[in-house]
Amino acid sequence: MSRSQESRTETFRSARDLLVRHADDYETAVAEFRWPQFDEWNWAIDWFDAIARHPDGSPNEAPALWIVEEDGSESIHSFADMSTRSTQVAGWLDGLGVAPGDRILLMLANQVELWEVMLAAMKIGAVVIPATTLLSESDIADRIGRGGVSHVIARSELAPMFDAVGAQHTGIAVGAAVDGWTSYADSADAPVEFTPAHTTHAADTLLLYFTSGTTSKPKLVEHTHVSYPVGHLSTMYWIGLRPGDIHLNVSSPGWAKHAWSNVFAPWNAQACVFIYNYARFDAKALMDQMQRCGVTSFCAPPTVWRMLIQSDLSHLTTPPRVAVGAGEPLNPEVIDRVRRAWGVTIRDGFGQTETTVQIANSPGQPLKDGSMGRPCPGYRIELVDPATGTPGVDEGEICIDLAHRPLGLMVGYHGDPEKTAAAMAGGYYHSGDVGSRDDDGYITYVGRTDDVFKSSDYRISPFELESVLLQHDAVAEAAVVPAPDELRLSVPKAYIVLAPGHEPTEETAHAIFAHSRAQLAGYKRVRRITFAELPKTISGKIRRVELRGLETGGGDNALVEFREPSSATIDSVGS
Repeated sequence: MSRSQESRTETFRSARDLLVRHADDYETAVAEFRWPQFDEWNWAIDWFDAIARHPDGSPNEAPALWIVEEDGSESIHSFADMSTRSTQVAGWLDGLGVAPGDRILLMLANQVELWEVMLAAMKIGAVVIPATTLLSESDIADRIGRGGVSHVIARSELAPMFDAVGAQHTGIAVGAAVDGWTSYADSADAPVEFTPAHTTHAADTLLLYFTSGTTSKPKLVEHTHVSYPVGHLSTMYWIGLRPGDIHLNVSSPGWAKHAWSNVFAPWNAQACVFIYNYARFDAKALMDQMQRCGVTSFCAPPTVWRMLIQSDLSHLTTPPRVAVGAGEPLNPEVIDRVRRAWGVTIRDGFGQTETTVQIANSPGQPLKDGSMGRPCPGYRIELVDPATGTPGVDEGEICIDLAHRPLGLMVGYHGDPEKTAAAMAGGYYHSGDVGSRDDDGYITYVGRTDDVFKSSDYRISPFELESVLLQHDAVAEAAVVPAPDELRLSVPKAYIVLAPGHEPTEETAHAIFAHSRAQLAGYKRVRRITFAELPKTISGKIRRVELRGLETGGGDNALVEFREPSSATIDSVGS
């Protein structure tokens, strides 16, 4: 290791160690943490390869990646193994003509090759475009075209979809041999020694992420060699990861959250990434593996948490030390159920594909149910009035102060200067999400700027209403949108997925209406209900935009709508 590389490693380690040391001391962490600054930086070489060796130079055989399959087979890969293998793959890709700046579309499942390629691509300076294996041909064509893809590394069974698109690219197949594609297995015969000739600059592009597209066509988010690899120090801090942890994050490859908690945050902490692969979610099977393998930290999206609480949580007798939820805000009912069963409080965190974790309930801090917590070390958050652009309001759009630009913020939307300019307007990064801040600095999620609506001139937060609905035993999932109403302009309508054992009957609807009346102010309560599956993106987020479209377009005649009994008291009109 050169002296300059050693200096970069120690600079990063110092920032990392400060956050680990003050994991339970929020005030000190916020006051003392500063983002490490680099001109040159290659996380795979300057950090991962460094921690793959002990101080005496011997290989670090601690587990870095542990993959368990549904049939019980498993593989464990040490930091030393992953360092050596990724260097071998980097040299092999270099020999195939993959050059610094080339775009690689990576379409793999949770398999060791995914992590090998991520590290190898970093080492040679290539740009990775992660993609879920669930993409359609039109999705693939869009990503290849807008992403400027030169190379594709994909599972063998997916190769025909790329051939059908007809794009010109190098094809590398992982798995069985495919005509016209290079076999990834050939990389095992490459030399294990490789020294990149390319100098990686901190500002070089590393990742291009397509967003999930909950409200519009997916945007293409650009991240550098520091914005995600170093920026995810905030994510490491939020989760509360420590060296030696066994970290399980339920997330599919291709989405930013996979990089958050299955690559950068755990390996920043020198923790092990734990993967349990399954064809169909089984709460008991998941908890069996968590118990057997000693999972110490656990992250899952709300959908998984909601499925878990439908099962017997006491089956897991040794719960993880820490548990967090991300992707969408968690409802208080879910948090309470897990707390009662495991003695562990799920801590919310807020971030986006465009950023690392911005706001979170960090370890050891007082929690307020329903709140996302406070700004993470390294982030300056302002609430800005969406109508006037005035900062410092009690409720407004969650924005990042660009005068103190955090390292974890994207460069912008690749190939779309207009969207980038709009997102960075007025000296702030605009998240598109609305929150409220209390006197202690805790921020509570209200909703997307385009999800919040008015009823009888009152502002309605769908998230608040959904949280109340989830307290009812019959409700497994819920999404609230405005439905047109002659008297109130619009009223809250809930699309509900029923929990097992409950039928979509008028009796069930009336029980939920009664629960809404008992728990919500008159102007907030749910006025209409339809029992139906919720439309979601392939990353699992609810597409409320489709539900709003059903309402404005007259609805789906095949769906039965139940209305609150007419005897219910009419609320007053707001001001």
